[in-house]
Amino acid sequence: MKFLITIWLLPRNILIGPILLWKRFISPLYGNVCRYYPSCSTYGLAAIQRFGIVRGVPMTAWRILRCNPFSSGGVDDVPDTPRPIAISTLGFVRPDLSKRGN
Repeated sequence: MKFLITIWLLPRNILIGPILLWKRFISPLYGNVCRYYPSCSTYGLAAIQRFGIVRGVPMTAWRILRCNPFSSGGVDDVPDTPRPIAISTLGFVRPDLSKRGN
């Protein structure tokens, strides 16, 4: 069962990799320029971690489109998900079987 969940989470974790690289190496070069809190890359990371590719990518794209000079910005947190998720120390999503009774 854990193997199947790991395979299910693989596409999500593949998309998380480039976001983590962006946050680590490219984002510090720009400084704090995002009009929203959390930053767009942090928002995208959390959206994909919590909701997966199908819902997280459109949420991230919409957020990036809203981050422009004509936007007032502000606090825009990613909504919570009712499903339990487990995130590794590196930021990747891993199977969380503790809440399923397994």
